Amino acid sequence: MTHVTSALPAAGAGDVPAPAEVADGPATRRSPRVIVRSLFLLTKPRIIELLLVTTLPTMLLAAHGLPSARLIAVTLIGGAMSAGSANTLNCYIDRDIDAVMKRTSRRPLVAHSGRGGQVAIKPVEALVSGIVLGAASTLLLGLAANWIAALLADCAILFYVFVYTLGLKRRTASNIVIGGAAGCFPVLVGWAAVTGSVAWPAIALFAVIFLWTPPHFWALAMKFRDDYAAANVPMLPVVATPAVVARKIILYSWAMVAATLTLAPYAGWIYTAVAAALGVWFLVEAHRLRGRIAGGSAPAPMRLFHLSIAYLTLLFALVAVTALLPWGHW
Repeated sequence: MTHVTSALPAAGAGDVPAPAEVADGPATRRSPRVIVRSLFLLTKPRIIELLLVTTLPTMLLAAHGLPSARLIAVTLIGGAMSAGSANTLNCYIDRDIDAVMKRTSRRPLVAHSGRGGQVAIKPVEALVSGIVLGAASTLLLGLAANWIAALLADCAILFYVFVYTLGLKRRTASNIVIGGAAGCFPVLVGWAAVTGSVAWPAIALFAVIFLWTPPHFWALAMKFRDDYAAANVPMLPVVATPAVVARKIILYSWAMVAATLTLAPYAGWIYTAVAAALGVWFLVEAHRLRGRIAGGSAPAPMRLFHLSIAYLTLLFALVAVTALLPWGHW
């Protein structure tokens, strides 16, 4: 779960603990607090927050109300551990390019601090942590929810690590288009945890996040284009002109808004009306980005990036609210 996305790459893993937090003495000695905090930061907690924002509303929609508190807790904790596993393994694999990129150079595996210039966490510790988190999430979801949800969570980890991180990220500009699917799995996990199956409303929400990911991430990559170029990562803004990137952002944005409306027969008229309004809001900013580029102005892509996070949060909040309403359906 990266995403989801990761499977969703909206934020870094966080800053390495300050030098004052590293124990005095030989460079090989680190306090347990520093190690635990560093392992936590490798999970990219801000990305996990966004993934959980999509999971809970999907569970409410699947249940047509509130599932049991126990099931909610199990699914969110298991989902967080699964996403943390994928993100930690991603940091382990990408530690070479993370050291090159300014945006990621303070992640615990590559940032040096304390006496002797030691890193906050060792690669083998990160690898073990990622594997343990994945195994724990599988057992928790499988034993306390169901094995379909556990299998889907495992698929998210494997997709993010092997398809996106190892297979696509350094090889093709389509990396985030395909690899972004990892961040879509939380909605399938949430639905399966409630129903024991996957139905078309969950697939519709999967499609929404899948189509949302390229505009969201390309906006970020436009801002940090030089970082990706220095690390030889062929993100679209590195290999294409800003005009081409903006055009593709608009195409995916329109497709995303159309995907949100496919949920209308299931979610009801209130959802449809508000989702359409949110879609217009997103599309206006996407077209403004293209207009600024065409007019020779500074593109200001982070405006779309931050708006995209607010958009997805509001859209899934809408899903949650309409799932709980006793009225508002067709």
